[in-house]
Amino acid sequence: MMLNGKTIIVTGGTNGIGEVSALELARAGAEVIVISRSKDKCAATVQKIQSETGNKNVSYIAADLSTLAGIRSAAEQFLSQHSKLHVLLNNAGGVFTSRQVTADGYEMTFALNHLSYFLLTHLLINTLKATAASEGDARVVNVSSSAHFMARGVDLDDLQRKKNFNRFGVYSETKLMNVLFTNELSKRLQGTNVTANSLHPGLVRSGFGKNNGGIIPMLFSMIQIFGISAQQGAQTSIYLASSPEVKGITGKYWDKKKVTTPSVPAQDTAAQEKLWRISEELTHIAPVKV
Repeated sequence: MMLNGKTIIVTGGTNGIGEVSALELARAGAEVIVISRSKDKCAATVQKIQSETGNKNVSYIAADLSTLAGIRSAAEQFLSQHSKLHVLLNNAGGVFTSRQVTADGYEMTFALNHLSYFLLTHLLINTLKATAASEGDARVVNVSSSAHFMARGVDLDDLQRKKNFNRFGVYSETKLMNVLFTNELSKRLQGTNVTANSLHPGLVRSGFGKNNGGIIPMLFSMIQIFGISAQQGAQTSIYLASSPEVKGITGKYWDKKKVTTPSVPAQDTAAQEKLWRISEELTHIAPVKV
């Protein structure tokens, strides 16, 4: 795997599978841009990656991807310095004990886990398409989860969960949204040489969920015992971002580097399109065919 000359963004790249993905993609020679909220964590992660890989083409953009302004700022900073983007690895995410709202007034899990994927991809899509046109390949890789199987569907009439908030229910729904979004995106990108795929990383031992109080840290303590390592959990993300074997393959859901079938609700084409339209409205972007 040689990625010299490739430019890759990894969101949520300061810990867990995001950090491992950024590290290994940089080790393979790619220019890697880590996007995460904490400037200090970003700087420390970049220094670590540069030290371990010898690759100095690793940098960061500090931005809060739970807010529309933060997402737009991240895209603007990237575009001001880069004319090519080969891979956008949407990895940032979270789970929250209680219902919280962002600066935009949106439920936090929904905003971070879905809207950040949607808006950042939209803002960078022209660069991805231009890169694919000139080099024959560009990729969007969206980290979902097998938790999406727990969601019976997406309540499109209550995306902000004002009526009923259940931490794992909301998380599962947002992971379903990742697959719905990926599949709709892949259809809209037909003929551009930009592919879009989603994946389940596995039950990973990481810092995920530790931002919460109550029972959630206890549950994630169990994952620390029975889960796989971040190194193992990152393998499918790295594979989809880098392997020549998946060039041209799009609109698929992956687990352990193999295509697998997502849940029945994830295959609902009407829900895919409706979620897209609602996401356009919530992120204040004009309806476009990407």
